[in-house]
Amino acid sequence: MSILKEKILNKTATLGVVGLGYVGLPLAVEKAKAGFKTIGFDVQESKVEMVNAGKNYIGDVVNEDLEEIVKSGFLSATTDFAQVASADCVCIAVPTPLDAYQQPDISYVKASAESIVPYMHKDMLIVLESTTYPGTTEELLKPILEKSGLICGVDFHLAFSPERVDPGNLIYKTKNTPKVVGGITPECTDVAAAMYEAILEAPIHRVSSPAVAEMEKILENTYRNVNIGLVNELAILSNKMGINFWEVVDAAKSKPYGFQAFYPGPGLGGHCIPLDPYYLSWKAREYGFHTSMIESSMMVNDRMPEYCAERSSKILNRFKKAMNGARILVLGVAYKQDIDDYRESPAIRVIEELEKEGAEVVYYDPFVSEYREHDVVKKGEPELTLELIESADLVIVTTAHTNVDYNFVQKHAKAIFDTKNAMKQVESRENIELL
Repeated sequence: MSILKEKILNKTATLGVVGLGYVGLPLAVEKAKAGFKTIGFDVQESKVEMVNAGKNYIGDVVNEDLEEIVKSGFLSATTDFAQVASADCVCIAVPTPLDAYQQPDISYVKASAESIVPYMHKDMLIVLESTTYPGTTEELLKPILEKSGLICGVDFHLAFSPERVDPGNLIYKTKNTPKVVGGITPECTDVAAAMYEAILEAPIHRVSSPAVAEMEKILENTYRNVNIGLVNELAILSNKMGINFWEVVDAAKSKPYGFQAFYPGPGLGGHCIPLDPYYLSWKAREYGFHTSMIESSMMVNDRMPEYCAERSSKILNRFKKAMNGARILVLGVAYKQDIDDYRESPAIRVIEELEKEGAEVVYYDPFVSEYREHDVVKKGEPELTLELIESADLVIVTTAHTNVDYNFVQKHAKAIFDTKNAMKQVESRENIELL
């Protein structure tokens, strides 16, 4: 048994997490709760200060948990990467967005690795959790880390284990979601799996290489992207045919096998599903391969905000109202219900499309009081009042938050375009139009 694995099993290993965002902070908290001394690293001083003060800023972290483990000394945060020298295992959980040309931006991963290199030591484990294209761990990360003079698989361990954070999920959290692990060598896999087994309650699924684990993550989210593209396209067709597509999906899911329900919407949002297929299609071009089915679904999903704006214009037209100059109330800018995360939110794209056509757009979101897009801050309405609803020529539901009184909205709105079927329980429907 390696020295590091023994330290993991007896919980004397010090664990580190680079990136204290939606993935990294919950992971750091679980490591500390499991009894490991844990150090969180982040370049943002504000996040570090909040963690060290026991103040939570991530919805999936229990406030009391963070406060307790910080007080007990199991978790601390720093901007000083020199403290990597005291860590035995470091997980990298930084953003992997797309650049202006819809190509992978792995600069955060690269910068994190380069920050770690000067402080690496023998018998260390590095795990990349950030979603990326197949080959990143072996082709990008390994050569950077070996600049330390240490040899991967001999002097230190390296693995990829994709994050599976689903913000707002009431059942599956970091602690009880199964984990996939693929190391450079079998021993790398074994040590990484031992670390996660010591932290999580969920099973650990071992694969033969980092590339398999990287592709597995891409498959998870591309599967969703393709199926959502399918239902979005069928929703557009159903509207032309005068068919309620939401009823179609509900009927189809009555089949107990061979069908999984996916629902249409104003587009795709979040930190993974809209981005991951671009990572795969970008990497595929290296092999002269075009992911035609995936790219087709991306085209459908990417166009949905524009389609929602077009539908909104047609609704206004029936009231003899032009889009230019219309006052539109958007309900929800978070990318999914009951969370405060608006990364890649299609609702923001819908707002942009409406404003391009000259509409005056205001929004209400009980979870997002303001958002920043293209370096511009847009503030939401503080309350969903009678006056706010009645002042709108059209109300568009773009996020199905469950703490919104949709009966109240229906009663006072002139017209409603419900892109999420959030108002399915509202009985009076004469002013509601579904996507």
